[in-house]
Amino acid sequence: MTPVAPSLSASGREHLRRVAAVYDSPKARLSGAACSYRRLLVHYYNLIIPATASVLEIGCGDGELLVHLRATRKAGVDLSGAQLARARTRLPGATFVQQAGEELDLSETFDYIIVSDTLNLAADVQQLLERLHSVSHADTRLVLNYHSALWRPVLAVASWLGLKSATPQSSWLSSADVCNLLQLADWAPIQIQPRLLIPLRLLGLGRLVNRWMGPMAAWLCLVVFCVARSARRRPPARRTVSVVIPARNEAGNIEAAVLRTPEMGGHTELVFVEGNSTDHTWAEIQRVRVAHPERSIKILQQPGRGKGDAVRAGFAVATGDILMILDADLTMPPEELPKFYAVLAEGRADFANGCRLVYPMNEHAMQFLNLCANKAFGYIFSWLLGQPVKDTLCGTKVLSRVHYERIAANRDYFGDFDPFGDFDLLFGAAKLDLKIADVPIRYSERTYGSTNIHRWRHGWLLLRMVLFAARKLKFV
Repeated sequence: MTPVAPSLSASGREHLRRVAAVYDSPKARLSGAACSYRRLLVHYYNLIIPATASVLEIGCGDGELLVHLRATRKAGVDLSGAQLARARTRLPGATFVQQAGEELDLSETFDYIIVSDTLNLAADVQQLLERLHSVSHADTRLVLNYHSALWRPVLAVASWLGLKSATPQSSWLSSADVCNLLQLADWAPIQIQPRLLIPLRLLGLGRLVNRWMGPMAAWLCLVVFCVARSARRRPPARRTVSVVIPARNEAGNIEAAVLRTPEMGGHTELVFVEGNSTDHTWAEIQRVRVAHPERSIKILQQPGRGKGDAVRAGFAVATGDILMILDADLTMPPEELPKFYAVLAEGRADFANGCRLVYPMNEHAMQFLNLCANKAFGYIFSWLLGQPVKDTLCGTKVLSRVHYERIAANRDYFGDFDPFGDFDLLFGAAKLDLKIADVPIRYSERTYGSTNIHRWRHGWLLLRMVLFAARKLKFV
């Protein structure tokens, strides 16, 4: 049952009445500059929102943003009847409702909720954000954009010159204010991304500058985009688990992987994927499956080469609700996998990433140069992904089957670029605005065989992937 919205104060209602009066005026039309600005916003919204999604915009105005979005189902809410009349003409297939966001009362949920340049006009931002839970589901993403306070004097001059559409008296929220209000309303920010150095297209010059210079001068950008997910805790679900174990020349670790991996959730299956070994790994996998009938074990040999190919092959036959990767070298102790399970089962994040760089490790577990490289790549990829990821190269990564299928369906955006498998998942998760959580683990020394990592060759591949990710995620 949808909770009843608390009543607005008399002053709050008067504020909304004044806002509606401004936008109901016949003069309340978007200027050419305002339309150009919104087209630039649309570019970034279309990068965030999949074309298959359903979208609700709070404060949709005349539908200028919605009409250019590639979503399949669109709806808008606004205070102004005059603006909504124009929106219905422009988008006859969409749903439009005249309401205040603070008193939102709809009977459906949406994949994405947009609040574009509207927060500062709200009578009660916290109440508005709280009401958005009534139209959201577990995977709904809230996408906000608002202006940087640095631009306040510039926009005042633009309004005086008539380059900016007239607006009612409004607040001026900082990013700290927005994050605080989101948290008070049980929303968790996933990433905050400044955009738009030039808020006009200017025959393509604006797009060029915003794409290549904006990410390098983020503090100067006009617009701040914020993506958030619901932070309301839900009871832990009893979910099934598939642990995919890529194994190449790991014969001495196969039985230990079976014995040390705990049962999790409603059921746990182990999926061994043998990868062109030169020792007796495949024979050992077959022996261990027969020797342990008490465990649910699937085995296969990967069709191609590389860990990335092995992970995809394993995920293709896995049946669990939650998919885990466990490296067969067991340097990530299998006994720690329940921590990853809890992160997803309790809804604390959408993607659990193992992190080896928090706790002390055995002096032989990781060479010094490897440690330095891991730390450096952690800083670089945190900037690229827009979320803190301390250790991108830990092999243990956990996500739900539903989210993996969405990443796989969206794989064409990045292409087949990753021989490791880690970055295909990380980049895909970032593109879909999944919440990534680092899970610290105790990294151990290998007890059998030698590493399959080649420091210099794979280091060069990682540098290439940094440039690739920057091109696809940052400079867009």
